[in-house]
Amino acid sequence: MSLRSRWFSRAEDRVEAWLTRHHQERVLAGETKPVGPCPDESFLQSLVRHSNRIAFTDPRVGHAANCPMCMRRLLELQPAYKARRRRMVLTTAAAFCCVIVVAFILVARHGANPPRPVPDVAAVQLTVDLWNAGTLRGDQPSPLQSVTLPAALAKVTIILPRYSESGRYAVAVTRDRTGNEILSHGSATAIAARDREEVSIDLDLRNSQPGSYFLSTTHEQDQASYYYPLQIK
Repeated sequence: MSLRSRWFSRAEDRVEAWLTRHHQERVLAGETKPVGPCPDESFLQSLVRHSNRIAFTDPRVGHAANCPMCMRRLLELQPAYKARRRRMVLTTAAAFCCVIVVAFILVARHGANPPRPVPDVAAVQLTVDLWNAGTLRGDQPSPLQSVTLPAALAKVTIILPRYSESGRYAVAVTRDRTGNEILSHGSATAIAARDREEVSIDLDLRNSQPGSYFLSTTHEQDQASYYYPLQIK
């Protein structure tokens, strides 16, 4: 808004205030003639609150604007309404400030006491010795006794069967010999230990139900998969 526009706006406000005061003086002096009966107290209170439910075409508005008794009552109600409105504004502002303070305190406490990290679950160290074990490839029957693993987070060192090749192996725990429903899996490079090849792998079996499964090893170079009966307890 330009300086000229602000000046005209203030001048209009002064003129409007003078006209309102002049009209009130005429009404209070009995120089106007109201039409109709005086409205009730609730209507005058609504008029002071500038209620949107009241239309200026309502004849009661015209009466109140020209009746000395109604005008006096309106002037009496205005200060109380303004004071109540001021209290409501202050109460709302105070409540808003309280919310900001509480939020600031919570943020400060959260920063001063960051959540503690959940400690890592220690993995169970296990060794599965397949050196002298027979293997099951495809759908051939297995002569093996079951390998046993716990329903836990396990770091398993697998001693691969005799004559196993070096390289990288994929290890998995599956529901059946076709590799369906993999419970846990991982891959690692076989490490030569004396005359044996060993693979160390992490298997998370914490969500597994006790029962019969299969432990599979797959040489990633030739994709040869072998299945060993497994019991989870």
